[in-house]
Amino acid sequence: MMLPVDPITLLAFVPAVLALVLTPGADMMFALAQGLRGGGRAAVAASAGIATGAFVNAALAGAGLGALVAAAPWLFGVIRWLGVAYLLWLAWKTLNTPLTQGGRAVRPSRAFRDGLIVNMSNPAVILFILAFIPQFVDPARAILPQFMLFGGIIAILGFAVKAAVGLTAGGIGAALTRNPTIERGLRILSATVFGALAARVALSAGR
Repeated sequence: MMLPVDPITLLAFVPAVLALVLTPGADMMFALAQGLRGGGRAAVAASAGIATGAFVNAALAGAGLGALVAAAPWLFGVIRWLGVAYLLWLAWKTLNTPLTQGGRAVRPSRAFRDGLIVNMSNPAVILFILAFIPQFVDPARAILPQFMLFGGIIAILGFAVKAAVGLTAGGIGAALTRNPTIERGLRILSATVFGALAARVALSAGR
């Protein structure tokens, strides 16, 4: 089966993406916070949601999202503020939901959904995909398959790194939640991370 991308280009793309996903950013902090809040399973599920969002964003970009946003720039504003509102809601809920209440507080299905929404509502992710992937796209070949392949690589490598970070945080968090004072501290820390991510997205509106 013939690859939609030249193998030489693919060999250049993979290490570039690996370097990027190893750099701490909003998605990594989100996976870390979910690990502290809900344990290893929630962290892996959140990482899977983030990876799915990255792949969907890449597919949408390849299908013409760039042209759509250029025609209606206000779409980025709508997406941005929906993301801010959702992150603030997560911060509030995390702060007010004891981790030991009824077992672990975060179901994997909910963690997956949260990761998906947070990734797809972050304009920085969409802008990154629109700016980064085209550098490796061959206009003489079909565009959408190239975007989907590159998006798949970003999703897989990103998932591996973020899941590892979240699992580590989950192991630490599970051991510490037995102490009520530390449990509350973990909730405050996780809520602070979500709030800081919301502030980061909101502040990018003025740039």
